[in-house]
Amino acid sequence: MRAFDSQSFRASFQALRPWILTFGIIWLLGTLGLGWLVKSFVFLILLLLLAPMILLIIGRWWLSRNVIQAPCPVCGFQLTGLSVSPTRCPSCNEVLEVKDRQFQRVATPGTIDVEVVDVTAQAMDE
Repeated sequence: MRAFDSQSFRASFQALRPWILTFGIIWLLGTLGLGWLVKSFVFLILLLLLAPMILLIIGRWWLSRNVIQAPCPVCGFQLTGLSVSPTRCPSCNEVLEVKDRQFQRVATPGTIDVEVVDVTAQAMDE
């Protein structure tokens, strides 16, 4: 059996001193009727630990609903934009808006949008 070693006892007590002091302060505040202060402190600590996780979940949900990835209807360039604001295509510089989770050209009222078909002229053989 080992003899009592005061050096190791002091070293282990030094490691426990902050925890004992914290527990003593919490116990003293509880006996004085200031338990609400301890509960508020614990609530703040939990809020600081949980807030980043909650914000991450809400942020990912918002991005999945509001970020659109689709091709440009003019040039076919794959681009990303928010569904709540107009987007400019970096390839063709066309202003686009989102309708039905797809990009569409922004045109003034009364503008008729047509598609151009390139037809090459051929000489007719007689």
